Amino acid sequence: MNDLNLLNVLSILSLFLGLLFALFLITSKAKNRLANRIFGVFLFFSAIDNILLSRMLHENYLAIGIAIALTVFLQLPLFYLYVKSVCYSDFTLKRRHALHAIPFVIANLLVLSSAYGVDKDSSIVLLYEVSESLKNKLIHIMIHLQVFSYLLAAFIVVRRSRKLYLENYANTSIPFYKWLMQLISVLLILHIFAVLKNIYKFSDEDTIYYWTRVALITVELLIFCWYVLKALNQPDIFKSVDSKLCLASNLSHTSTHSKESGVGEDTEVKKVMRFMAEEKPFLKPSFTLQQLGEQTQLPAKELSLLINHTMGKHFFDFVNEFRINEAKAILTDSNRQELTILEVLYEVGFNSKSSFNTAFKKYTGTTPTLYRKNTKKSLI
Repeated sequence: MNDLNLLNVLSILSLFLGLLFALFLITSKAKNRLANRIFGVFLFFSAIDNILLSRMLHENYLAIGIAIALTVFLQLPLFYLYVKSVCYSDFTLKRRHALHAIPFVIANLLVLSSAYGVDKDSSIVLLYEVSESLKNKLIHIMIHLQVFSYLLAAFIVVRRSRKLYLENYANTSIPFYKWLMQLISVLLILHIFAVLKNIYKFSDEDTIYYWTRVALITVELLIFCWYVLKALNQPDIFKSVDSKLCLASNLSHTSTHSKESGVGEDTEVKKVMRFMAEEKPFLKPSFTLQQLGEQTQLPAKELSLLINHTMGKHFFDFVNEFRINEAKAILTDSNRQELTILEVLYEVGFNSKSSFNTAFKKYTGTTPTLYRKNTKKSLI
């Protein structure tokens, strides 16, 4: 297999796998269909941004080839919308989202004006002129600026939604956070390779340029394989939050029940603490701030301020502290020594051994197993 065939084979594999998985996502009837379809369209445009397909179209249908190449301007806006659809349960596509396509339209107007109506013989000459033009170099710079801007915007959305999740939910697992952060990191690596490839594209280093193309298409192929494996191993990684929720840091520190002296806040804190200790609603893994608000008859925003500002904790940490105290009580109960650590963590509201161990060590400085052993020794 010579070098040319290597690039062709990698391109074919990448194109086939990308289109196949895109079709699967677009036609999937799983929950969160909107997110799957947006990601499917993102994968479709990523797949057709292909070295072999691009060369074939440029040689025979120049205008179509350039138009497809410029769909790179749609990839990151689609990825950004996908991130929002995963993070926020109430996300819907709106007309204003079409504004994300403006760079794509502008790029087409700049380049395609000279590409329509060109015959096959003239297309090669024109393609060379377009490739070497200052206009083309500016378009490449625009692409990379857009890519890194949207990746940053996606990162900000993920971080904000994670904060909202911690302030409003007690579930210790945040599956979308890890998945999206991995995805952003992987795309960042891919586009760093793309930057290197395009640097050598406009240089005289043809050999290095060729191998950067091989490296880029290899990384892209590996990413498509990773997407498929992720979908097979973790088909349900979406647990989103309501975008209408406000971060506690953005809420005004006022309360309809609080007095200037702070007596009202103290009363509400005692009320919430007493309710948590007596009713133990935290034993439910999916316990949320909204549920606590309904049960204590306190508005969710006021309760968020009470926990985050007055108590100085996230709702997530507030609930976990009660869960760990409950776990400590079980571990030291001589009548319940037959329970395993796994049974204890499920009973107190955790659904992950790693998150339980992390939280337990945070509040006790040791692991659940060592805590139980040390408690037994002290009782002897």
